[in-house]
Amino acid sequence: MKIVTIHEARANLSRLIAKACRGEEVIISRGRTPVVRLAPIGQKIERKKARKRLGILKGKLIVGPEFFEPLPPDELDRWE
Repeated sequence: MKIVTIHEARANLSRLIAKACRGEEVIISRGRTPVVRLAPIGQKIERKKARKRLGILKGKLIVGPEFFEPLPPDELDRWE
């Protein structure tokens, strides 16, 4: 069992977390009074990656034939 002060815990937090994850008991004290026990939560935290799905909007978007027609001259002027 490892007992450290709050000041020591701030300075060595990553090392203390590694010890706790290996199963060692880590106690953080305020002065000589133990106040917190550092322990792993027992499960890995995984971030889910978003899966790309092809064709997700198939049938939901409709592009009519007017989409492929040339733009009127007045609208073309606004784009330039």
